[in-house]
Amino acid sequence: MGMGNTVKEFRSFILKANAIDLAIGVAIGGAFTAVVTAIVSGLFTPLIAAIFGQANFSSLYFTLNGSHILYGEVLNAIFTLLIVGAVLFFLVVKPVAFFKQRAGYEPPTAPPMASCPSCLTSINAGATRCPACTESLAAGWSNAS
Repeated sequence: MGMGNTVKEFRSFILKANAIDLAIGVAIGGAFTAVVTAIVSGLFTPLIAAIFGQANFSSLYFTLNGSHILYGEVLNAIFTLLIVGAVLFFLVVKPVAFFKQRAGYEPPTAPPMASCPSCLTSINAGATRCPACTESLAAGWSNAS
């Protein structure tokens, strides 16, 4: 096993579609994070400040037996989660679903399933051998509905 074989294996690994898709997803995710952060900090945080009088609740606390209970930090985290979730839902999920519907995209459907007559394992209705018990299945054996 030489260095040339290792280089070939590395090249094969790097050029796999799922590795490339993952790299692209991470890069786009990083860029998209910047957009969502700008929308939240530039639009929604000032709106919250206008409504509640302050944009950052982290200074809110109460004292119980000498311990500071920082409920403002929890409020900040909850508001951030809700705002980011709303931005993603209304600015990404809904438009993508609309454009998919408009383009006629249909998600792939699962193949019909049936039970193996020998072991009753749920398997693909078009199978010719059960992967669980290895029973050979005759053509047309399926009990799929």
